[in-house]
Amino acid sequence: MAQEPGMPHMQLETSSEQTLRIRVGNSAQGLVIKPAVLNHFRKHQQRTCFHREAGGQLFARFSSVEVAVEAATGPRKSDHRTRTSYVPDPRREQQEINDCHKKGLHYVGDWHSHPEPRPRPSRNDSESIRDSFRKSKHHLNGLLLIIVGTDSFPSGLSVSLCDGRSELIING
Repeated sequence: MAQEPGMPHMQLETSSEQTLRIRVGNSAQGLVIKPAVLNHFRKHQQRTCFHREAGGQLFARFSSVEVAVEAATGPRKSDHRTRTSYVPDPRREQQEINDCHKKGLHYVGDWHSHPEPRPRPSRNDSESIRDSFRKSKHHLNGLLLIIVGTDSFPSGLSVSLCDGRSELIING
């Protein structure tokens, strides 16, 4: 099925290092998820019934043509994690934001895993990212929420943008 012009889509570039490129509507900026971030996600996929949900924050650099997600944090020992839930440590999150900002990286959203092949955000996931958007001090049009499933990428990722009121699921 052909992709409609202006509709979001994801493309996993295959080369020596895989990069995920996402076009979001007619935006001049594309979203790029760098190989180190994808590798971090793979490391924390819930592949067995013993794996607990993992998660963290996403940090990016901006240019006129792309938002490049270059770092993903977490999970932390102080996070609360079960098979089907993830609650981050807010003090550690703020410290990560401060540390990454000193390196020129900007907080752009959150990620966590789900124990399902093709994940979808839960109601709690959507409410949490909307709440983060409203409470955070930033100049962004939206925050990213990436859910990491058990399938290979890109089908094993749910990527969405939240502007504090609504959520655009780019894939999933």
